[in-house]
Amino acid sequence: MNANKQQSKWSELLLDAVTTPGKILEAYSAFHNYSIGNALLALSQCLQRNLTPGPLNTYKGWQELGRNVQRGERALTLCMPVTAKKKTVNPETKKEEEHVRTYFVFRPFWFVLSQTGGDKPYEPTVPGFDFDRALEALEIKRIGFDMTDGNVQGFARDRSVAVSPIAQIPTKTLLHEVAHVVLGHTTEESSLLVDQESTPRALREVEAEGVALICLEALGLEGAEYCRGYLKHWLGERKEIPAHSVQKILAAASRVLKAGQTERIR
Repeated sequence: MNANKQQSKWSELLLDAVTTPGKILEAYSAFHNYSIGNALLALSQCLQRNLTPGPLNTYKGWQELGRNVQRGERALTLCMPVTAKKKTVNPETKKEEEHVRTYFVFRPFWFVLSQTGGDKPYEPTVPGFDFDRALEALEIKRIGFDMTDGNVQGFARDRSVAVSPIAQIPTKTLLHEVAHVVLGHTTEESSLLVDQESTPRALREVEAEGVALICLEALGLEGAEYCRGYLKHWLGERKEIPAHSVQKILAAASRVLKAGQTERIR
């Protein structure tokens, strides 16, 4: 699959997810060990093929767990990173140098639990989430709110975030501000490099709110509907989120969710 088709695929998945309440929660609950993008990709294939969403593993991985993929089952396709090494000779130093490049490909290697059988039971786990753990892992500090404008719900500065004590939905605001940091928006704002490219404010807000929406839905928390209205406002006349921003949103949401993830037995 070429780069344009890959970007189109992710854009379609994100658009479907943010406009269909409950889809992100279902995807994350079943496939929380994978990136949010792959979780949505796996869920879409399960729904298309009438498979019960659940834990994923490779053919060999299920065998190691004492289960076997049933005959006739087709693997699910996920996006995976591939690292390629190339050696070239530096024309100035005349020395051989090794260059590493990472790109992403779609490969059909995974099967869900419902595609397997075996005498050995498998107990799946469901994710929990701890905000303090997430902030610590992301190296983000929570500071006191010191703005006098009552319309401001929260803010992000460098690697710090603050939420107004009268914020309408504090958790949504916290995730939105954390997203600004993870997306690199605060670094852009504080940079003194005149020639550095900066993301337009409207797009920064779209990206941060997209991350907040995914996290809220994945964790089953309130505020997703407000996110949808906020996204519509900042998108303005745009009909869809730019492909580059889609990639950033999915990657940032995955980082936040993984950073605060805890597990408990179902």
